[in-house]
Amino acid sequence: MKNKDYKILLVDDEADVLDMLEAILTKEKYTVLRIGNGEDALRIAEENKPHLIILDVMMPGLDGIETCKEMKTISSLHKSIIVFLTARGEDFSQIAGFDAGADDYIVKPINPRLLVRRVKALLRRFTYFEDTFDKKIVGDIVIYKEKYMVVHNDEEIILPRKEFELLWLLVSKVNKVFTRHEIFSTIWGQTLSSERTMDVHVRKVREKLKIENIKTVKGVGYKFEV
Repeated sequence: MKNKDYKILLVDDEADVLDMLEAILTKEKYTVLRIGNGEDALRIAEENKPHLIILDVMMPGLDGIETCKEMKTISSLHKSIIVFLTARGEDFSQIAGFDAGADDYIVKPINPRLLVRRVKALLRRFTYFEDTFDKKIVGDIVIYKEKYMVVHNDEEIILPRKEFELLWLLVSKVNKVFTRHEIFSTIWGQTLSSERTMDVHVRKVREKLKIENIKTVKGVGYKFEV
């Protein structure tokens, strides 16, 4: 996904903080939404389903902790990454934030360059994943089960059966490490005499799709990382 495809919601009761965050992130071509209180943030988030929510802890009315807890009850936001803005030394707020379901926190005062790096790292965790009986979508990769076909960067790629089944398995649970035994028993239905067979299939899938998402976990197996 390109930066403009990511939506980031900023929630803070201080307008100057919102101005600064918005300026930094719009310069990076992100789509930025902003709001000054927790109550409205719940509505805006549910309507827009942002990929990332940057939420100030200390706000009047519904504070950041309570806002986060409420957001976690909204099913349409279960993929959204929530990050707290917290003043330096607010250890209690950080702990309470994680208990409320936050994914990370950013300490004020904000360093623009560090903020951009943190946002990029956080958004790498986000995957748009759609799973139906005959189709999976992971980011910009679309996998059609019945056709044994993958569409990546507008290119249609037909994979042989075993290569396709290998990809389908790895994508079924992104970021999960599948052991060699799991892969062998699922795809081949038996333990192979040569592990090189699986390694060759993995290499071919990587080459044909031109992706680096399939990672080798030495001594264990493989995973589809996002």
